[in-house]
Amino acid sequence: MPDFSCANYTFPLLSRRQSLQLLRLLDFEFVDIGLFERNSSYLPSDLMSTPVDFIRGVQHDLLRAQIRPSDLFLQIGQEPAQSSANDPDPAVRSLSREVFKRALELCITIECDHLTGLPGVDHGDAERDFALAAEEAAWRLEQCREANVVYSIEPHLGSICTTIESTSSFLARVEGLTLTLDYGHFVCLGEESSKLHSLLPFASHIHTRGGSPGRLQTSVAESTIDFEGMLTGLHNRHYTGKFALEYVWIDWQGCNCSDNLSETILLRKRLRQIATVLNWEAEQHYA
Repeated sequence: MPDFSCANYTFPLLSRRQSLQLLRLLDFEFVDIGLFERNSSYLPSDLMSTPVDFIRGVQHDLLRAQIRPSDLFLQIGQEPAQSSANDPDPAVRSLSREVFKRALELCITIECDHLTGLPGVDHGDAERDFALAAEEAAWRLEQCREANVVYSIEPHLGSICTTIESTSSFLARVEGLTLTLDYGHFVCLGEESSKLHSLLPFASHIHTRGGSPGRLQTSVAESTIDFEGMLTGLHNRHYTGKFALEYVWIDWQGCNCSDNLSETILLRKRLRQIATVLNWEAEQHYA
């Protein structure tokens, strides 16, 4: 089977230790850690104020739960426009770089080889905003390369990468950049899943959950995302990254209307069924 991970922020009402214990109970060997200012379990501000204690605490939690990190997802502000990578204010960007360095240090210490960030948002000047976002992504990419960590961006609602065209343009500007790809952010805006397969060659991490036009997150039964086509495309490219189950519970875009526990179990079962049909394990081993 492919390697499956689950986001710790799928269950935000649990303590961070409880969420990790639940993931192990569900037989997940990997966890995606959300380093978000809105994720009370792992706050960037706590990392910055007490870096040594914070990093030791994360190490202890992972060891105690016997689970390994698959991705560290950094979102510095309370929402994407706050402390965005392409903030026009140089002082804000400078501070964001310091936070990023600490996040990368955390990755290295806990032996996490993948770090995800956000590309940036519209601040009212399209050309400037795009250029600043590309500059920061290139800087982050180089920092991660030196540390032997893969850096990717997640195109998302409200960002400068909301379409296949804008995402492709950004990738062309920053050579070597990869994607944490979540079809839901595109499908909810009306993009067809079949067209999104063109972005698969750039994917180093996959976020999976149900989604449909007008709805960022849905049940598996209501989802219109072509998971079969997604896995087939990745399988054909000998994808070796993780598949993260990323149902979220937040009062935004109706993302607090799902039974995250049940949907996580159902979606992983569905993805495993597709992988079995593709004979994923034998092919990947051969490759």
